[in-house]
Amino acid sequence: MSDQADQTVMSKAPAADDTAATLHTIGYGARSLEELIATLQAQHLEFLLDVRTAPYSKFKPEFSREPLQAALEARGIHYVFLGDTLGGQPRDPECYTDGKVDYTKVRQQPFFQSGLERLRKAHEQRVRAVLMCSEGRPEQCHRSKLIGEALAAAGIPVRHIDENGQVLTQAQVMDRLTGGQLDLFGGPALTSRKRYGPGSAEDPEHAH
Repeated sequence: MSDQADQTVMSKAPAADDTAATLHTIGYGARSLEELIATLQAQHLEFLLDVRTAPYSKFKPEFSREPLQAALEARGIHYVFLGDTLGGQPRDPECYTDGKVDYTKVRQQPFFQSGLERLRKAHEQRVRAVLMCSEGRPEQCHRSKLIGEALAAAGIPVRHIDENGQVLTQAQVMDRLTGGQLDLFGGPALTSRKRYGPGSAEDPEHAH
């Protein structure tokens, strides 16, 4: 699907229910494809926004872009790829500190701001959407450490569906990550868990 088509799809008429304005995130983790789709349907989510840098899986090929998109759209859920702007392993070397993805730096990049703007518009239009990555635990994924924090700073609510199906606020997920402990500047220092270099041979599916 082209970027222009994606934007058209995500510009549907607003839903009447104000709670539909809340964006969600999920990681497929140990879920099967059918379990993932059932979870999305239970939450009445109509769009899946793929925020993996590379939308392919060596370990669970059914979650690679083409079969995933086909399965979702067969069930009335629209697929949109946003990994080029909201992915967890950017190509820009300026986004790395000591080999790790530095989420503070990523948030300053024009490509990330472009992706965030699309989420802001989706929120304003009350689009029922879920951002998907591979990591099941939201506190270990850039869905919360990068995107969730940026959304919170912009005043946009987000709900994270964890590996057990529990729906958490951004604050609850960050409490899981930090244990309530803050750094010297009043907030957690947020980076990827692993070290990656731009163009790294590491599987970007697991860039958290």
